[in-house]
Amino acid sequence: MSKNTKTVILLLSLAVFIAAVPLFARKGAEFGGSDDAGSVMIEEIQGEYTPWFTPVLENALGGEIPGEVESLIFCVQTGIGVGIIAFFMGRFVERKKWMKAAAAEESSGEAESSDDADR
Repeated sequence: MSKNTKTVILLLSLAVFIAAVPLFARKGAEFGGSDDAGSVMIEEIQGEYTPWFTPVLENALGGEIPGEVESLIFCVQTGIGVGIIAFFMGRFVERKKWMKAAAAEESSGEAESSDDADR
């Protein structure tokens, strides 16, 4: 097995471990987002909390957004972000290949010109 394969397997195992530990360490706990946690904490400290604004889609739709739609919007946002990151990572990899090819071409061109000068 190559060094890269071992590294990938180790990192994937570590990611699964990090994701699974909270599920077994805190059995029966509710894992939720932080959307309402801040407002709940402010209400506990100050007693009364009035949000400064409401989400744009709630205003446009005239009510709360269904959980499925909210999840869909979050997944689309995640997909766009991953696409942008993948695009730039691909560009960096290709740039490295182009630079190596250009350097190899340049060095082979210099070798040919030195051969011509020797003749």
